[in-house]
Amino acid sequence: MTPQALPLWLDIAVSVLVLAGAAIAFLGSLGLLRLKTYFERVHAPAIIATLGCWCIMHATLVYFSAVGDGLALHALLIALFVAVTVPVTNIFLMRAALFRARRTGENVPPNLSRTTDDHVRDF
Repeated sequence: MTPQALPLWLDIAVSVLVLAGAAIAFLGSLGLLRLKTYFERVHAPAIIATLGCWCIMHATLVYFSAVGDGLALHALLIALFVAVTVPVTNIFLMRAALFRARRTGENVPPNLSRTTDDHVRDF
């Protein structure tokens, strides 16, 4: 592919999306430094990094669609994969941390699951 000059408005749009995605991801990493406990820190990078990924994906989609022959949907697949896996991984990590904290006797919210004793009393 030969390099070609893009219109100024397209350069600005892609640049703004990339810079917004980088700034949002940077804010998520600051959350790791600022927040104290694991339960507070887990939210900032997961949510904000996903939003940063979507901004980068839109920039990639716009740029490669303008430069290429048609609509470039490969970036959308990557962003969808990140949007699905980050919350699921976040849930598993939080459940594991809660389980570990309860086992060590830390002050965490009580378990809301019903135990076998609760089932016996209901009948």
